[in-house]
Amino acid sequence: MVATYLDAIESFHRTRAQRDTRDWRSRVAHVHYDGPRLEDALARTSGSNVKIIAEVKRRSPSKGWLGQHLDAASLALEYVAGGAAAISVLTDEAHFAGSRADLESVTTAVKVPVLRKDFTVSENDVLDAADMGASGVLLIAAILDAGELSNFVTLALEVGLSPLVEVHDAREAHVALESGARLIGVNQRDLHTFEVHPEHAAKIIADLPGEIIRVAESGLRTTSDVERAADAGFDAVLVGEVFVTSPSPRATVRNFASISLGFQRD
Repeated sequence: MVATYLDAIESFHRTRAQRDTRDWRSRVAHVHYDGPRLEDALARTSGSNVKIIAEVKRRSPSKGWLGQHLDAASLALEYVAGGAAAISVLTDEAHFAGSRADLESVTTAVKVPVLRKDFTVSENDVLDAADMGASGVLLIAAILDAGELSNFVTLALEVGLSPLVEVHDAREAHVALESGARLIGVNQRDLHTFEVHPEHAAKIIADLPGEIIRVAESGLRTTSDVERAADAGFDAVLVGEVFVTSPSPRATVRNFASISLGFQRD
């Protein structure tokens, strides 16, 4: 199988996790998140618009710096003023120049749920998200086996977090459902070609149970892209680069958040 950009990042984080000597079991009783819940903020309601998860993202491995000197808290406040339902904060330092400090400054500044976006490969990673004050934790199905994914979903729920499971295809979506995930994000970008395939993403969510909250990720650059996602049945979109690089993040978020949801699910 041809390697993807995720392979090197996964290897880096697994090596880091192996060097982490903390006993995660002894931490569970002392770590818990009690704030606003991510899944509540993203849940579909009758007549509502698409929900926006606006991302604080300093750099991209492929694009380079997007906002090297951004102030994470100030940017998050602009996002919320524009109507963002939740904030995503990258904490991966090696590849995205994120940090724990960015996430903690955002959780202090805003009252909406905050997703820790990182490459979660261990129980301590899950607990660290709650310890930082995050409401949700990203779990990427492509870098986790079924057992790991199920264990991390269970642990996240135990400590009050909303796990957002990211999938790329129907097989991963099935594994996500089996893990007990209630939030499923579909990365519309092909891991090998980097091309964006909205139609493929729409097919992946078509057979998901009605109670699952669906989040579209990657390739959402215009209001037309958001409209397409909403019409396909997505409840929310996660957007980073377009907001970070916008001369008016508040206005750009507001435009995206003005899109009405598509059909109402039972």
